[in-house]
Amino acid sequence: MEYRYLGRSGFRVPVLSFGTGTFGGQGALFSAWGSTDVAQARRLVDICLDAGLNMFDSADVYSKGAAEEILGEAIKGRPRDSLILSTKATFRFGEGENQVGSSRHHLINAVDAALRRLGTDYIDLFQLHGFDARPPVEEVLSTLDTLVKAGKIRYLGVSNFSGWHLMKSLAAADRHGWSRYVAHQAYYSLIGRDYEWELMPLAEDQGVGAVVWSPLGWGRLTGKLRRGQPLPESSRLKSQAALDSGPQVEEEYLYRVVDALDEVAAQTGRSVPQVALNWLLQRPTVSSVIVGARNEEQLKQNLGAVGWNLSAEQVARLDAASAVPKPYPYWHQAGFKYRNPTPV
Repeated sequence: MEYRYLGRSGFRVPVLSFGTGTFGGQGALFSAWGSTDVAQARRLVDICLDAGLNMFDSADVYSKGAAEEILGEAIKGRPRDSLILSTKATFRFGEGENQVGSSRHHLINAVDAALRRLGTDYIDLFQLHGFDARPPVEEVLSTLDTLVKAGKIRYLGVSNFSGWHLMKSLAAADRHGWSRYVAHQAYYSLIGRDYEWELMPLAEDQGVGAVVWSPLGWGRLTGKLRRGQPLPESSRLKSQAALDSGPQVEEEYLYRVVDALDEVAAQTGRSVPQVALNWLLQRPTVSSVIVGARNEEQLKQNLGAVGWNLSAEQVARLDAASAVPKPYPYWHQAGFKYRNPTPV
């Protein structure tokens, strides 16, 4: 397993991490992902660790806290310093007015609750699950900095932020000398390349590592979806709740990319998911790609995405198939040839 630095921090993480969205299976959305119990989770954790994957990602809203609880049980008895635990909060986790968002009140409660569910005394990477515009960024960052100094959190990240959300927060952290965000858990895939327009250049400039979620395009790049064929029975896309909550993809665009993946998979002798994951691992700013699995077979298949690389020609083939017109102002900027001034 290859390891990379998490952004511009000194913390190294595996290029593949394991997502626990399939743990618990509670509610309309997460039951469509999977329903892994404690015994199954222990087995999946064993397989991950045997492959050198020791980073496990969760969130308080995954199955209403059950995913964190199951992960906590699955890692029980293992040396804590051999594991990297990542989790997220800010989405609504109760009916009260202060049980949502990134206020000081909610963040402190959310971190303490996550620690209890995970059965640990610190979180390696804590991420805001989404941007909350209500509290000032100074309140959010000062609270997180206090939690870092208290030893409850080691590193900070965000998820699903816009470019200005992230840059405003980074500037405030620098201005006050508070702990900085070093990771951005973002949606990025061969059929969802929006990350490249604004967030990737920002991440490269500011030293923020991408932790990629849903790298197979919300289950569309598993190799099981084919033009003119019905959805597989096990596909999460058969659930309307899952379909509505995930990224939307035009059908013809999807199958254009799938055709290119099939072609490259045949050339490499790899599966479609392995090719799609390997393409991501070669993109700038990517620190880790989160893979999930309902069962051992899926997990082992995803682990096969590392230890080899697509050729430059194969990457170019996939780039071309997944390309979309540049939005403004990027098409306009592309017309200019920038260069650094000649040194005096």
